[in-house]
Amino acid sequence: MPRPTAAQIAYGSCTVILSTLAMLLLSQTSSGLGIAVIALAALALGLLVAMTVPAPRAVQAPAEAVTDEERVPTRL
Repeated sequence: MPRPTAAQIAYGSCTVILSTLAMLLLSQTSSGLGIAVIALAALALGLLVAMTVPAPRAVQAPAEAVTDEERVPTRL
């Protein structure tokens, strides 16, 4: 499994923090169970956002012309 990029970690973390604050302020819950449900929902949303951020593509170098001197013989 590939490692997450810095952008994925940043987007996921910001999503968790902001969605937790928004849901806590909008729901105005004070029970422990409500806070736990909101925290789990925010973590799931952060994971979803982090996994949907596109990973950078590998850039391929342009193919250079190979001269006869640079070729390696496969058989003698």
